[in-house]
Amino acid sequence: MQLISIIMPYYKKIAYVELAINSVLNQTYKNFELLIVYDDPELYDLNKLKQIVKDNKKIRIIQNSKNLGAGYSRNIGIKNSRGEVISFIDSDDEWHPQKIEKQLNFLNKNNYDFIFCSYEKKINKKIIPVKCKDKYLNYRNLLFSCDIGLSTVMLNKDIVDANLFPNLKTQEDFAAWLKITKKKILAYNLEENLVTWNYTNNSLSSNFFQKIIDAFKVYKNYENFSNIKSLFFLTILSINSIKRKF
Repeated sequence: MQLISIIMPYYKKIAYVELAINSVLNQTYKNFELLIVYDDPELYDLNKLKQIVKDNKKIRIIQNSKNLGAGYSRNIGIKNSRGEVISFIDSDDEWHPQKIEKQLNFLNKNNYDFIFCSYEKKINKKIIPVKCKDKYLNYRNLLFSCDIGLSTVMLNKDIVDANLFPNLKTQEDFAAWLKITKKKILAYNLEENLVTWNYTNNSLSSNFFQKIIDAFKVYKNYENFSNIKSLFFLTILSINSIKRKF
């Protein structure tokens, strides 16, 4: 059985992290390791997190000496991973019980390297399904609209760079998917909802203006587009992002 390395950055999400951890532990596929990269130098939640984890041998806590952000924390998780396949889960998300099993079967059966799936946003008691209409996404598709949820992704480790995620407050996953697909690797869509994203108002990913700023940086600094070209793609990306909310 393939070992799946699951990487979870942690920063001040103690109200949700136990649900996220349990959703991993309750997977029907059991050959995995969970690497929690603790990214809060204030250490307020560390003892509570250790109590949740207890002595579970499937889980390792890696403690950053300073706050590095979610992207760099995931890179640290990748460097410390032992699995053949990499998955990501944010500390306020939840996986459905068959998420690994179904995705791994989809990955292996079709000999894919990069896959994702549908998910749902949970905003208070309201559930909003988020689905991609395409069977796969390439680099050009992603430039216009990032339809890939971070916690839905599964990758063969062979295609994963050690420094996959850049130093951005948000949109670091968008930059990572562009980096991979730029190598002519397609992202294939398993059209099934296997993840729940618990949307919180204090989450960086919920800060629309921060996401606009960082998306521009992705185009300008990481894709090396001109200012005009960056603004062009940013406008379309923003429109498509708003459409997904309704």
